[in-house]
Amino acid sequence: MNELSTIICTSLLAMLGYMTFWFLIATLAKRNDIADTAWGLGFVYIATISLFNNTNPDIVAWTAYILTVIWGLRLAIHVFSRNKGKKEDFRYAQWRKDWGKFFLIRSYFQVFLLQGLLLILVATPVILATRLSTSLDVSAWYLAGLIVWIFGFYFEAVGDWQLSQYIKQKIAGKKMKSKIMDHGLWKYTRHPNYFGEVVQWWGQWILLASSAVAVGYKYLGLTGPVTITILILFVSGIPLLEKKYAHDKEYQAYAKKTNKFFPWNPKD
Repeated sequence: MNELSTIICTSLLAMLGYMTFWFLIATLAKRNDIADTAWGLGFVYIATISLFNNTNPDIVAWTAYILTVIWGLRLAIHVFSRNKGKKEDFRYAQWRKDWGKFFLIRSYFQVFLLQGLLLILVATPVILATRLSTSLDVSAWYLAGLIVWIFGFYFEAVGDWQLSQYIKQKIAGKKMKSKIMDHGLWKYTRHPNYFGEVVQWWGQWILLASSAVAVGYKYLGLTGPVTITILILFVSGIPLLEKKYAHDKEYQAYAKKTNKFFPWNPKD
């Protein structure tokens, strides 16, 4: 219990400082969507701290760390590039209006500190693997976790890239067959990037499960994939985007033939 308490306290204090820093940057820049870039980098930051506190990291610890760095940096670069030169994201801009004189305090607690807490929850399998895994050789479960992660990373990275290329072509005035992105991976699921992100975190948990850490920590690690699955499917991921296009006839036609989450052949 003392070991777990130390891990929790270290992670929470580190994230408090990290998110406070980004809150100050966002306040100076007058755009809270900076939090979206900080999200991906936050996983790299917390994984680095956890690995640094492991005196003898094994292949699971290093693999969990390297995969987190790859995922976090790619996501941060993608989000930063997407937002660069544009107005503040519509969600944050709306909150800026709605919160009025309480904008700063609510931004700190509801955007940055809340996001920091969610980050810790999602990163649980990585924190535990990088901090505690010390004595495992390659196993079938290890390989399974790696394969699942790669599969998820493919869907997220390629899905994001395909959408960004589509948007660039639209901005450039190129004539498009549809105003809705409905080809590539988007032909098989309306949210390939979200599907990929969820799958990656289940892959990270399988890596933790393959390690020699105590069984209780393996169960605790389920917090990560369960949290991100709930967030994306029911809270801030897919529901917000689906609501945005609720009255778009072309999108609704696309939705009728394309699965919301799990990839599958489109309906006729």
